[in-house]
Amino acid sequence: MWQDYASLGLSLRAHPLALLRARLPAPRWLHAERLRRQPNGRLVGTCGLVTARQKPGTARGVLFLTLEDETGTIPVIVWRHVQARFGPALLHGRLLAIRGQWRRQGEGEHAVCHLIAGHVQDLSAWLGELAVPSRDFH
Repeated sequence: MWQDYASLGLSLRAHPLALLRARLPAPRWLHAERLRRQPNGRLVGTCGLVTARQKPGTARGVLFLTLEDETGTIPVIVWRHVQARFGPALLHGRLLAIRGQWRRQGEGEHAVCHLIAGHVQDLSAWLGELAVPSRDFH
């Protein structure tokens, strides 16, 4: 299933995070749908597959990540000092848990929201546990 998702961006089975969600302490790690309802300035944690990394030359070294979980996407902004502290995880991690400050401008479905990263943890090793072993039919 992870191989499907990694190569195609989709799987006929459940989203990898739906299968791993039980391992995350529920009150601390919010999924994208719940995160969108959080007020501006709240300290939150989330976890998702990295679907995009962007570091435009015009952004003065700021890294923009997009995480995806079973309920949607989460835009993340990573300032330089956080990149210096968690560089390998940010550059190579496929499944990241990120804690930081939730920023929200506006209300309802038109609100502009993103997470300002403060702490990053690479949980990519968990994805290897999702591999389906070959069945022996002998």
